[in-house]
Amino acid sequence: GVLLYNHLQQKVRNAEALAQKYKQQQEALSAQLQVVYEHRSRLERSLQKERGEHKKTKEDFLVYKLEAQEALNKEKQDSMNRYGALSSQHKILKNQHEDVKKQLLDLQLQHNSLRLEHRKSLETQSQKLAQLQQERDSQVTNLQDTVFKLREESKLLRKAHQEVHSQLLNAQ
Repeated sequence: GVLLYNHLQQKVRNAEALAQKYKQQQEALSAQLQVVYEHRSRLERSLQKERGEHKKTKEDFLVYKLEAQEALNKEKQDSMNRYGALSSQHKILKNQHEDVKKQLLDLQLQHNSLRLEHRKSLETQSQKLAQLQQERDSQVTNLQDTVFKLREESKLLRKAHQEVHSQLLNAQ
């Protein structure tokens, strides 16, 4: 009976030691679990904070995206308006350029025609001038001949006059 009692008491002590060991393990696990819960709680708060920031960032991004899209659309519209204005101005300038080209061609043709006319007129004037100079030279020559003949005739007449005058004086 004593042996059985000792044996049972040994088992009870072993069981109490095991229970104490398990109790310590349970307390250690409880402490670890508490740390895990606290850590989890902090992570959840951090996650909530991150979600809030993410939501705010997402909203800010959507607002920014909308503003950027509006600005892009406005810029695109302005660019299209400027392109339209430049395009119509280009057409006007192109038409003006064509008109100026036509005017230039007309003026070049007119210039060539006037140059040809001027050249013909110059040649005609040169021919007339040469003819007039020839006629003048001919007239000058004729007049010189006439003057020479008249001088000779005048000399002869003076001589004859002197002879007549001398004869008159001799007769008187």
